[in-house]
Amino acid sequence: MSLRLFDTATRELRDFTPRETGKVGMYICGLTTQGAPHIGHIRFAVAFDVLRRWLETGHGYDVTLVRNVTDIDDKVLRKAAEAGEPWFALTYRNERLTSQALDALGVEPATYEPRATGHVPDMVSLMETLVEKGHAYAAPDGSGDVYFDVRSWPEYGSLTGQSLDDMANADDADPRGKRDPRDFALWKGRKADEPESASWPTPFGPGRPGWHLECSAMARRWLGDEFDIHGGGIDLRFPHHENEQAQSRAAGLGFARYWLHNAWVTVKGQKMGKSLGNALEVRHLLEVTRPIVLRYYLTAAHYRSTIEYHEGSLAEAAGAVERIEGFLERAARRGAIEPVAAADLPAAFVASMDDDLGVSGALAVVHDTVRAGNSALDEDDDEAALEAAGAVVAMTDVLGVNPLAAHWGSGGSREDAAAELALEALVRAQLDARQVARQERDFERADEIRDTLTAVGIEITDTPSGAQWSLARPPRGDAGTPTDTTDLTTDVTTAAPGAEKAQG
Repeated sequence: MSLRLFDTATRELRDFTPRETGKVGMYICGLTTQGAPHIGHIRFAVAFDVLRRWLETGHGYDVTLVRNVTDIDDKVLRKAAEAGEPWFALTYRNERLTSQALDALGVEPATYEPRATGHVPDMVSLMETLVEKGHAYAAPDGSGDVYFDVRSWPEYGSLTGQSLDDMANADDADPRGKRDPRDFALWKGRKADEPESASWPTPFGPGRPGWHLECSAMARRWLGDEFDIHGGGIDLRFPHHENEQAQSRAAGLGFARYWLHNAWVTVKGQKMGKSLGNALEVRHLLEVTRPIVLRYYLTAAHYRSTIEYHEGSLAEAAGAVERIEGFLERAARRGAIEPVAAADLPAAFVASMDDDLGVSGALAVVHDTVRAGNSALDEDDDEAALEAAGAVVAMTDVLGVNPLAAHWGSGGSREDAAAELALEALVRAQLDARQVARQERDFERADEIRDTLTAVGIEITDTPSGAQWSLARPPRGDAGTPTDTTDLTTDVTTAAPGAEKAQG
């Protein structure tokens, strides 16, 4: 079965065929660094990190991933003015917070991470091409604004399946200089109340780029005139991605061959966002939740399904991670765990991942394998248990939730292995002594040994093949509900065009 992805542009599953054999170029709209990132912001990065890992591991592609930083924007300037600080200081601070959040959640670094402010010449060049071709024009009022003429491009609206006459007016600039109120700004002339540092010279006058022009120029700069995949949050389909596609293709570029969009994280049915007062910043969640648990939570739902966040919603993710960790810890005491090769991944896992990144089905295979591995351990079938552990490690590595990955600080060094062996010997000696006490019906002594182990964080489970042990986990859950075990809830949704942007 070949990899099939849901292309938003065609509204159907399509077999994925890269533009160049063995290579994939992918552009994803990163964050506008106006504030600290919350999990609604970060979901896109986790979703496309899984896609990248599967393209590389599952299909052997050499992936070039570009994830931009929108560091100049109306909201950036407004928030900086409100805070009384330079806009570039505000955006750089939030860019660093974003990078820290992505790293904490195991999102692999982008191949390139361009800032909008570093690509103004590319933007001006693209804008000049559009003017020359008759698809853009300078405002006649001397404002310095430059607009894309939507009526000059008959395909405008094709990405989102909208008729031009049904579209809302573009509200990204003063409409006084527009031929049509739906024309969108490529360039915004400098305003008297804006800092000079937020302005660049152009043949049309000083100013700064429009949001949409930024991404078209950066994608072209790092991936060429045509590339394979463009991704981002579902709220970016319109107007951002519609406008990107229109201006790029009107300039004669092939641009993106596949469009992929991830759904939102919601709270009480509303999109998570600072304007709703329901933002959950990553840095604060990580004060009460392990990073691997938060990563699992954001990974577990299909990328096109909405994740509804509520109190206790991280508890199930924590339990799932602990079941995987517990099995791998047990298996590691029976021998070295060797991850299986990509070609030997379980067929059901591969089929799920190739079906538009079906992570729910893929995780079901992971947990089925964990159960089978634990059964093998109970039956002292070390060979089958270690084989299952190798499959679990390989599958969770694809999903970015491998507990043994060095990123999570687990099992990576010789010192870790030596400590594990020493701990196994010490605990096993205590368990043997407990078994002798039970055989001699000295239950007081047996309970004393169990209580001693429990007090230092060793959990004991009695099985038909003897006592097994594991390290106890710290209390789990999310802020305010450390032991709540409410289930995760997901459903599929479609975002309304024109929704508030979280990325770009």
